[in-house]
Amino acid sequence: MKLVSYTRDGATRHGYVVDEAATVAELGDGDLGALVEAGAGTTTGWRPGDTVGTHRLADVAVRAPITRPTKVLAVAANYQEHVAEGGGEPLDKQTLAPRLFLKPGTSITHPGADIALPTVSTQVDWEAELVVVVGRGGRDIPVEQALEHVAGYAVGNDVSARSVDYGYERDTSSSAVGFFDWLAGKWPDGFAPYGPYLVTADEVPDPQDLDVELEVNGTLRQKGSTADMIFTVAELVAFASRLMTLEPTDIIMTGTPAGVGAASGTYLAPGDQMTVRIAGLGTLTNRVV
Repeated sequence: MKLVSYTRDGATRHGYVVDEAATVAELGDGDLGALVEAGAGTTTGWRPGDTVGTHRLADVAVRAPITRPTKVLAVAANYQEHVAEGGGEPLDKQTLAPRLFLKPGTSITHPGADIALPTVSTQVDWEAELVVVVGRGGRDIPVEQALEHVAGYAVGNDVSARSVDYGYERDTSSSAVGFFDWLAGKWPDGFAPYGPYLVTADEVPDPQDLDVELEVNGTLRQKGSTADMIFTVAELVAFASRLMTLEPTDIIMTGTPAGVGAASGTYLAPGDQMTVRIAGLGTLTNRVV
């Protein structure tokens, strides 16, 4: 089922897509957070409640499925070809832990929203990513049970500033400077758009079999498959739950395939439009300004 959050008549509401491009059946007020907390996508036999009307999708403004997730987790270096294009050596997952980091809630933005280029960087890049929405919380979740904790999936873009300039000279002799500059580049407002739908887990039988692609201004820049992830969705959920308690509405951005702008020195400029597609999950489009 394609669940969707949207604004109508100045208020946020949620529902599900009745037919692919025309109609949404409204379920109630607010975004999809309460529905996920109530078991959408993870409870056996879950079905939405009574609808309170239907509306044309063209007449509503689609929003991020959950505007303020409890946590926004992301994963660095989770596709071998992406590691290689950045000059890194092949990674052996047997001697490696997933490279998790956090993005702030203010990085979330909506399908179709403009993303303001930050004043601290002139090298802003794209990263097409599969987004996992946690529906059932837990700690120390076994890998074999991890997908049972997933409510569904969405299309995401881990927008990233590849360099930062704070307007004054800094001592860059410490190796920590590069790491924290990289991390700070993940934090600006709007740098985690996702949507347009939350596709419930029952409609994605294998999250490791999804084609991912990204275009900038109509030119194909990324084309890959979640089959090429170093750590699978199940492994990421299980690992994250060893470090922290996962909670309903947490999201995990699972890494990007090859084709980012940094590999060719091509960065986003005002007016550029990014379009991410993941098979079966929809299309996410955002413009930078």
